[in-house]
Amino acid sequence: MKKLLVTLVLTALSATGTLSEVRVGMITTLSGGGAGLGIDVRDGFMLAIKQSGRDDIEVVIEDDQRKPDIAVQLADKMIQSENVDVLTGIIWSNLAMAVVPGATAQGTFYLSPNAGPSLLAGRGCHENYFNVAWQNDNLHEAAGAHANTAGYRNSFILAPNYPAGQDALTGYKRMYDGALAGEVFTKLGQTDYAAEIAQIRASGADSVFFFLPGGMGISFLKQYADSGVDMPVLGPAFSFDQGILQAVGDAALGVVNTSQWNKDIDIPVNAAFVESFQKEYGRLPSLYASQGFDTANLLLSALEVANPSDMDAFRTALRAADFASTRGDFRFGPNHHPIQTLYAREVIREGDVYTNRIIGVALADHADAYAGDCAM
Repeated sequence: MKKLLVTLVLTALSATGTLSEVRVGMITTLSGGGAGLGIDVRDGFMLAIKQSGRDDIEVVIEDDQRKPDIAVQLADKMIQSENVDVLTGIIWSNLAMAVVPGATAQGTFYLSPNAGPSLLAGRGCHENYFNVAWQNDNLHEAAGAHANTAGYRNSFILAPNYPAGQDALTGYKRMYDGALAGEVFTKLGQTDYAAEIAQIRASGADSVFFFLPGGMGISFLKQYADSGVDMPVLGPAFSFDQGILQAVGDAALGVVNTSQWNKDIDIPVNAAFVESFQKEYGRLPSLYASQGFDTANLLLSALEVANPSDMDAFRTALRAADFASTRGDFRFGPNHHPIQTLYAREVIREGDVYTNRIIGVALADHADAYAGDCAM
């Protein structure tokens, strides 16, 4: 098993020379095509831990290589051998579905900085599972709502065939009022989209909605731009994230995408986060970095009240979400998923850097559709 980072310890020994009191296990993607997402979550999380100045938190970081079996092995080792109190870090929903139910059943808290599959928001919810990012459908629901506002009446939609991809198209269709010119599930990790673009060209669509995170989105956008197909493209922030945009370049300019966060949300905590992240890492933060930062600050806020060993008190402190989020107003719904505002953003260029700017609200104070199925 490849092990990119054995352990990363933030002041692992306290002033008394004993091991730190709280152990956090971060399992995330640090190699391969999705590495940029995991690196950003890690860096945002560790920035918040560093800024807290606490010397009683140990963070153990492992690379899941985007493989469910490796993620499960790492989770079991962290829980059973390394005695972590809290797990976090998973990017991909198929990995979350492999890890989270077993981890929470063993009495471990899981704080999701990204993946939010519908099952874990609904009938598979658990009192020890908290999602600090979104439920998978949310950003796609916002895209469907924006498509209505933009006057699109015949969308062609596509996403990879895995839990988050399925949630994506479900979310778009939930809010979108128009017809579908086509609906396609692609292979997870696919890089050649010639066949799908040919289908789009022949479909008679007036718009394209796609969810293709990481390297998949880079490949699709470049190939779509080169194809000469002339119809507007719409997607979630995952396909127009800070790292992706630099690789795509001009092909993304003007495209509208949806997000719960952007660097121009005009609140002090977000401005400070953007500035400090740039100073620490030499790049603009992404959506994933903001989610890692918020996840760490949720954890820190709960630790001010209780230790994870007092599970009831710690769980209550997590539910309170008494922290300043980079996205502004933040609270948990009854299934421990956020209720929050979702924005429409436009891809722009600032000097030599491609980035996004908010152009409006897509859905205000929005909750997910599965909370009613959660019996917690």
